[in-house]
Amino acid sequence: MRTKSKNGLRGFELKVLGYGNAYYIERMGELEKALASRPRQFQIDLVGNGEIAADWALLIRSILLQRASRTRLITNARSSLQGGSVLVWLLGERRLIRDNARVFFRRVDMSDTNEVDEHAVWKESDLKYLDSFSETDPEDSDYVKVLRLIDEFLPVKELAGKVINVPVLRQFGLVENEKLDRFLASAFGKPKESKASPAKEPKPKRIRAEAKVSKSE
Repeated sequence: MRTKSKNGLRGFELKVLGYGNAYYIERMGELEKALASRPRQFQIDLVGNGEIAADWALLIRSILLQRASRTRLITNARSSLQGGSVLVWLLGERRLIRDNARVFFRRVDMSDTNEVDEHAVWKESDLKYLDSFSETDPEDSDYVKVLRLIDEFLPVKELAGKVINVPVLRQFGLVENEKLDRFLASAFGKPKESKASPAKEPKPKRIRAEAKVSKSE
């Protein structure tokens, strides 16, 4: 589903599914088309009780990073978030989330992903057969990448494996606090007006007018 309002806000619903490869393949194409129109605001509504797989989350991130610089991204979590879904939500420049929703990402060993060293020089003697049961699951490697990106917003080491509620997200500045915004606006808005008011007084004009009168006399 995709909607567009008069203020340039384009809505895009993204279902959070545990197993939905066919769905995500179709939606990624729709996502690219929607962003190609360069909307001023683009809101992704995340809804569902599943989890966006790490590989899909990384793909969504790459698509969103290619959006036009004028497009402001809003992410709206209408459901609780897990794993890769958390990363997609965090990508928003403005983040909305249901008051009683929760955020969760499981704990994994981030120190060892068993990835091939891209700078290594390989010899034939190094290419030894490894039992398939000893190989690292590619999904775990992708999930580690997701956690490292989440760590740019939340301390993964301390919060992984724990249920995170909205008040905690607000403490990290990830959720807008409308009451706090109104308070700051009222607290810091008035001094700016008072500083500008003296400049608007026509005192200099009155002085110049008196000087002209004295010359005529």
